Amino acid sequence: MERTLALTCELIRRQSVTPEDAGCQALMMERLQQLGFTCTRLRFGEVENFWAVRGESGPLLVFAGHTDVVPTGPESGWDSPPFEPTLRDGMLYGRGAADMKGSLAAMLVACEDFVAGNPEHSGRIGFLITADEEGPAHNGTVKVIEHLQQQGEHIDWCVVGEPSSSAQLGDVVKNGRRGSLGAVLTVRGIQGHIAYPQLADNPIHRALPALHALTCQVWDQGNAFFPATSLQISNIASGTGATNVIPGELQVVFNFRFSTEVTADDLQQRTENLLRAHKLDYSIDWHLSGEPFLTPAGNLVQAVVDSIRDVTGLETELSTAGGTSDGRFIAPTGAQVVELGPVNATIHKRNECVIAADLPQLARLYQGVLERLLLQ
Repeated sequence: MERTLALTCELIRRQSVTPEDAGCQALMMERLQQLGFTCTRLRFGEVENFWAVRGESGPLLVFAGHTDVVPTGPESGWDSPPFEPTLRDGMLYGRGAADMKGSLAAMLVACEDFVAGNPEHSGRIGFLITADEEGPAHNGTVKVIEHLQQQGEHIDWCVVGEPSSSAQLGDVVKNGRRGSLGAVLTVRGIQGHIAYPQLADNPIHRALPALHALTCQVWDQGNAFFPATSLQISNIASGTGATNVIPGELQVVFNFRFSTEVTADDLQQRTENLLRAHKLDYSIDWHLSGEPFLTPAGNLVQAVVDSIRDVTGLETELSTAGGTSDGRFIAPTGAQVVELGPVNATIHKRNECVIAADLPQLARLYQGVLERLLLQ
């Protein structure tokens, strides 16, 4: 079996449902050490992470990713066991095949081939691997970055192996992500009998005009790299379950995905100004999952674009769409960050899969980036 495909299968067999690693990182470190990498285990709380680096000086190119995967759901819904990699009709099936054990295998094989041909390459190569990307992300990449900063380590370029491709390998690369700001809004009223509304204060009725105003608000127009900021309500809860009781409280959960045209502070202030204008008795808890980031045209973006063109013949699209990724923890350090990985059509779904032939091709894409940045 081709090496990238074989390593992907080995990783899929390890049942690393977040925050478990199930031996994936040990397998990777063993092969990296054979290439001359110095590997450091970094455990924070219940989460296994590792940092590996090869080279003594010069600019640092890091491959970043995660070994944890999302739960499978009922295995009866899968056509083959989710942790038994299965080749069928040119596809490799298994949990993590696309998100993102295929990328991890391709990164490692790319480094093996690059080092074999260029043992005295300039600069340094790093790996930043976590088992806490699919979970709360409190003890993963964010903690490793804090550790590296304390050690005085600076990442120049970072390739994150998230499945960025849309219809075929390399057609889309993420050179940024929107910010994510979540909120839990509690609107307080006065509980009472539904037949005596004059003795109560219905928080649902109070909140509806304000919620409508929030959803109609134009927060910004976006820019050349980001779509306009979006607010979406995901959950609303109120009432006792009885049909004759006016509730005393309403809870609303919503989220902003925001561009670089606004800040989290701007969004919080404008939201609360609107709530106060509607004279609500409320409290609100905010959670900032990540600031927006953007890697504009530069040597990393150019290296990725050129490698994709040479290997696949495609002119890739640069995009900032989609959810958050661990790139949000790396970009604020000043690193240039891009996300390049396989087609994302089946991620987090039953029967997750990748085109088997894409995996060795992805390794060649990563190797092309190494050659363009570290053979100057």
